[in-house]
Formats: sequence, C-alpha cells, structure tokens
Amino acid sequence: MSVQADTARRRIEELLRTSEEQIISRWAKIAKASPEELSELYRALLAALDAGKNDFADVRGLLAELSRSRARAGFAPSDTARAVFGLKEVVFELAEADADRAEAAGGLVWFSRLIDDLGLYTFETYTDAREKIILDQAEQLLELSTPVVKMWDGIVAVPLIGTLDSARTQVVMEKLLQTLVDTGAEHAIIDITGVPAVDTQVAQHLLKTVVAARLMGAECVISGIRPQIAHTIVTLGVEFGDIVTKASLADALAHTFRRAGIEVGRARPAHVSIRAENA
Repeated sequence: MSVQADTARRRIEELLRTSEEQIISRWAKIAKASPEELSELYRALLAALDAGKNDFADVRGLLAELSRSRARAGFAPSDTARAVFGLKEVVFELAEADADRAEAAGGLVWFSRLIDDLGLYTFETYTDAREKIILDQAEQLLELSTPVVKMWDGIVAVPLIGTLDSARTQVVMEKLLQTLVDTGAEHAIIDITGVPAVDTQVAQHLLKTVVAARLMGAECVISGIRPQIAHTIVTLGVEFGDIVTKASLADALAHTFRRAGIEVGRARPAHVSIRAENA
C-alpha cells in the first residue's frame, strides 16, 4: 500500500472512531434495525481495524448470526444485505462532509471493497440459512402429511394424500416400520385414495413399502384402487403379486378384521312401541 493510500485509509478509520454514535444512528435507519443490534457489529469492525491484521473473524461471526436470525424472522435478502451495505452509505456521506474531503475520498475505495466483501459473505450466509429452513420445513410437512393411524388393536393405516415420490416414500416406510415396532401391529393398510395418479415409480415405491412391512412381520393391504388407477396399473404391466388390494378403505378394513379374527356385528335397529290409552 502506498503512503497516500495508507493515509487515506487512516482518515476513514479516524472518521469511524470519532463519529461512532452518529454513524450507528444513521446506519440503523438505513438498515431498518435497532442501534443496539448494530453496535456490537460496529465495535467488532473497529477492533479488527485497530488490530491492523485484517482479521475479521469476529465480524464475520456476528454477520453470520445476523443473517441466520433475519432468515428465521422472514426478512427479505435485500433487507439483510442493506443491513451491511448501509454502513457504506453512511461513511460516504461523512466523507463528503469532511473538511479533508479529498484525503478521505481516497480511502473510500478501500472501505467500499471491505464492506462489499462483508456484504457478500452476509448474503451467502443468509442464503444457506434460508435453504436449511426450507429443507427443515419440507421435512416437517412430509411428517405431517404422512400420518400412521391406529385403526384397531393390532391394525394401523397410512392414508396417503398427494404425490408419492422417493423422498416421501422413505418417510412413509420409516414411520410405518417404527409404528409397527412401537405397537406390535400385525396388519397395516396403505390407503392411496388421495393419490392423484399411480405410475410405475409410485407402484414400485408402494411395493417396497409393503415388502419392508412384511419383513417386520406385518401383513399389508393396499386400498383406494379406483377404476382409473386399476386401468393404469394394468396398462403399465405392474404386478402386485400376492399383495391384497381393495377398492376402498372400508373394504380393506373389513378384510383386515377377518384376517385378524375380529368380528364386528351390526347394531339392531331399536323398536319404539306407542300404546294409546282410552280416555
């Protein structure tokens, strides 16, 4: 670094130290953040500059936490980036109003590059945090959209709604097998009434789930085989082998009751007698 450039940089650093309150107040308005939120970050930046070693590890750590907290709070990427780039705007304003404006202007190039680097790091951290949040939410939605319901003692059911892909099939299989272990159920019903379409891939996923359940000692029935789905399965040449399939969940439950030796009787209609008495 030349002597002139070093002098210009020192002038910017001096402005940062002597105008701390003014800078933080103005920065908070631009960044739409509280002054307290930015004060720790600002002082970490000053400490890094005072050290003279260009070690901004603490600054990056605080920026990472700021990015993650804003990602969790639902801030837009532009709002998060503005929280960093706003500091550059404030310092530019101060440099314009500085008595040694020409000297300070030379240091703005260095300061601009520094803030740009920190801003890009903030944006990358924000993006990573948002991706993780989205993945976590997707996993939670898969869990919620794939319940395993206890229908009777020893009988569980998995009502599926929506598209069945590899990721969701894995969740279905894991939840079903874990429920079989927890409850000791020997019968399972996989209902696909809410699955809009069944192709070769979906059929293979179902077969894998049934085989996995059988390995756990449970007999599986697939219900919800509507005429359109039956036609598609036959057209695709998919073989379900000895797997029992039923048109409706009620049919599957009735079949499972018979296999489990459970008798369910129909309630007899009640008879009401009305007798008229002579006046």
